[in-house]
Amino acid sequence: MRKDLPPRYYLTHFHEFLKFFEGANSTLLSDEAADFIERFNALDDDKKCIVVRAANRKYAVIDRTQFNYDEIVEPQAQIDWLIDSGWFGDLSNASLNDIAGVLTKDALLALLAEYGSTQGLASLTKPKLVTLLNEHIGARGWPERFSLNNYLVCLFDDALRYLLFIYFGNTKSRLNQFSMRDLGVMRTRSDSVTDTARFDTKSDAEASWFYANHYSQLAFYNNDMLLALAEDDFPATEGVSASFYRDQLLYALGLKVLACDRAKGLDILKLAQSDKAKEKWLRESYKDGKEGDVKQALEDIIDNPQSDTLLAFAEDFYARKYHKKRTSTVTDMLRNASRTLDIDVSQNQQVERGVLAHYARHGIEGWRTENRLWRSLFGLTFWKQLYEEDTLVTEFDRRPLSLKQNNFYAKFEHSIEALLQALDSKEKLRFHIHKMATMHYGKVNSLFMWSSHLLTPIEALIEHGSLGSIYALLRMMCKDFESLRDGFPDIMVFDGALRFEEIKAPGDQLRRNQLVSIQRLQQAGFDVAVTTVNWVRDPAQPYVVVDIETTGGNNSYNRITEIGMVKLVGGEEVDRFQTLLNPQRRIPSNITRLTGISDEMVADAPLFAEVAEQVARFTEDTVFVAHNVNFDYGFIKQEFARLEQNFRRPKMCTVREMRRTYPGLPSYSLANLTKHFRIEMEQHHRALSDAKAAAELLKLAFEKDDELAALSSN
Repeated sequence: MRKDLPPRYYLTHFHEFLKFFEGANSTLLSDEAADFIERFNALDDDKKCIVVRAANRKYAVIDRTQFNYDEIVEPQAQIDWLIDSGWFGDLSNASLNDIAGVLTKDALLALLAEYGSTQGLASLTKPKLVTLLNEHIGARGWPERFSLNNYLVCLFDDALRYLLFIYFGNTKSRLNQFSMRDLGVMRTRSDSVTDTARFDTKSDAEASWFYANHYSQLAFYNNDMLLALAEDDFPATEGVSASFYRDQLLYALGLKVLACDRAKGLDILKLAQSDKAKEKWLRESYKDGKEGDVKQALEDIIDNPQSDTLLAFAEDFYARKYHKKRTSTVTDMLRNASRTLDIDVSQNQQVERGVLAHYARHGIEGWRTENRLWRSLFGLTFWKQLYEEDTLVTEFDRRPLSLKQNNFYAKFEHSIEALLQALDSKEKLRFHIHKMATMHYGKVNSLFMWSSHLLTPIEALIEHGSLGSIYALLRMMCKDFESLRDGFPDIMVFDGALRFEEIKAPGDQLRRNQLVSIQRLQQAGFDVAVTTVNWVRDPAQPYVVVDIETTGGNNSYNRITEIGMVKLVGGEEVDRFQTLLNPQRRIPSNITRLTGISDEMVADAPLFAEVAEQVARFTEDTVFVAHNVNFDYGFIKQEFARLEQNFRRPKMCTVREMRRTYPGLPSYSLANLTKHFRIEMEQHHRALSDAKAAAELLKLAFEKDDELAALSSN
């Protein structure tokens, strides 16, 4: 049921927002922000409503004609008063970003047309168009035909955006999140919030805002503005959060300045302390011939690395550039992949599932893991430290401060080690994980999504893995979560012993973060393999050819009346399934004439819910095949969705396969293809008969592929 918000809800939200600055965060207020709050509180409610309505807009430029709200007494008179009192001004006070936000690309092109030809401008990005418009305005003023009277600029926008930044910790969040929370659209975490300051000091907060604000507007800076910023005196930072925003800006600014002033761009990159900035500086400096400086910097990193990711880069780059090693560590790992699997080409859209299905057919257990296994194990193991001992600054936060600042272990070393020491057996760890999952199921967090299958791979890891190895990897995550938050192998396999596998199909690359995670898993004592896949036509791959009859063509409101399925392995039928279904609605007469299926025939037939488990089991680890596959697949997927179940299978279409292997036929309808190839049809438009016919077409396509493969090999 849709929730209704009370009158003037936005004003209530704004007072809630401002209350945040009465506690620990009051010390972070800039002079301008403190003055804004004082002036706002002195307004009467009608004027407050105008200000807050404007504050809720995405941009600082507003159209006053849109503010005629019934709940505000004489809104235009209130706006006039606010203009006279310095709350609003004309467009000369607007930033490029705000102008771009209010004007559409077509409106920008129309304005530019007032200055002359717009040939070639349509291909430019919106920020570039705004920059060009600004240059014209600076030289010649606004076009005469453009009415400025209705547009106003919120002169309090700088103070407001600073307050929003302190509250949310980013430059993108807006006040409408309060409404989204109250409407139930956005879930928040009020249970983990305490009165905690987001930044250590006022100077750190203001420095953070300087860097974050410039970073958010870089796209609108021309070369002169970029160079001016590069020459600016960058404010000092003390806290970890402020250093993060500083490095974020310096890296982005350095990349942009490189294009117009290479030496200055390198200087800016060298100031940043982030991994990617250091890596970029090292690569570009090496290109410029500064081999001695780069060698010394690499040796310093190797001796005293600030992160696993930077260490992996430094070791690899040093070996290749100074020891003349010809290939990268990533390339070596791919070349030395410990296994190669031949997987049916039908699995090329979801290779990990194909590999797991291959293992299952050989009696080997496997689980999809990727990042979810380790992130969920980390979150559940240390839930108390993350969400009780640490804190969220506001209920809209997702990540605890210690993860944002990458100092989780430094802050909670004693508590972490005490917990791991107490969980000194697999049974205790398993009990702890289940307890945390039961207590906190469904709570918003930034580490993983809850699901009914969340604990399955964790259980397998605890059962088959070494407790010492599990804790070794968890400690690594605690100490450097930023480097180990992703990049983990795709699957976990148990074949008498536990191993992780990173699956790479032809053309796939091994990324740096994957290399780091694989190396750390190996250091922790786990067996890790990079498994490369060759696409083949695997005779052991099961295909299920499906046909359905329905009450109509749209799966949103029509239902299935019959389903027929034929399972093929190696081109031979090994099983079949057929049943009528009660669609729980009348079958139109034209459908009955087409299929022969009437209301009377399905009156006592099972509901789809009663056969759903059989359908899921029959198609499990198979390729879903049909003639015009999206029709049949879409209906079955929708039926499972009505039961709040997911249905996902690799798909193959016999229409597409026949067009590919037998091009040039006059028609590829099922009826015409069966006639052309003399395939016997028992009863057209009945599910099992059509499924059997489509199965014969699939065999023909496979036979043609085999013929072509034989010819090419000769």
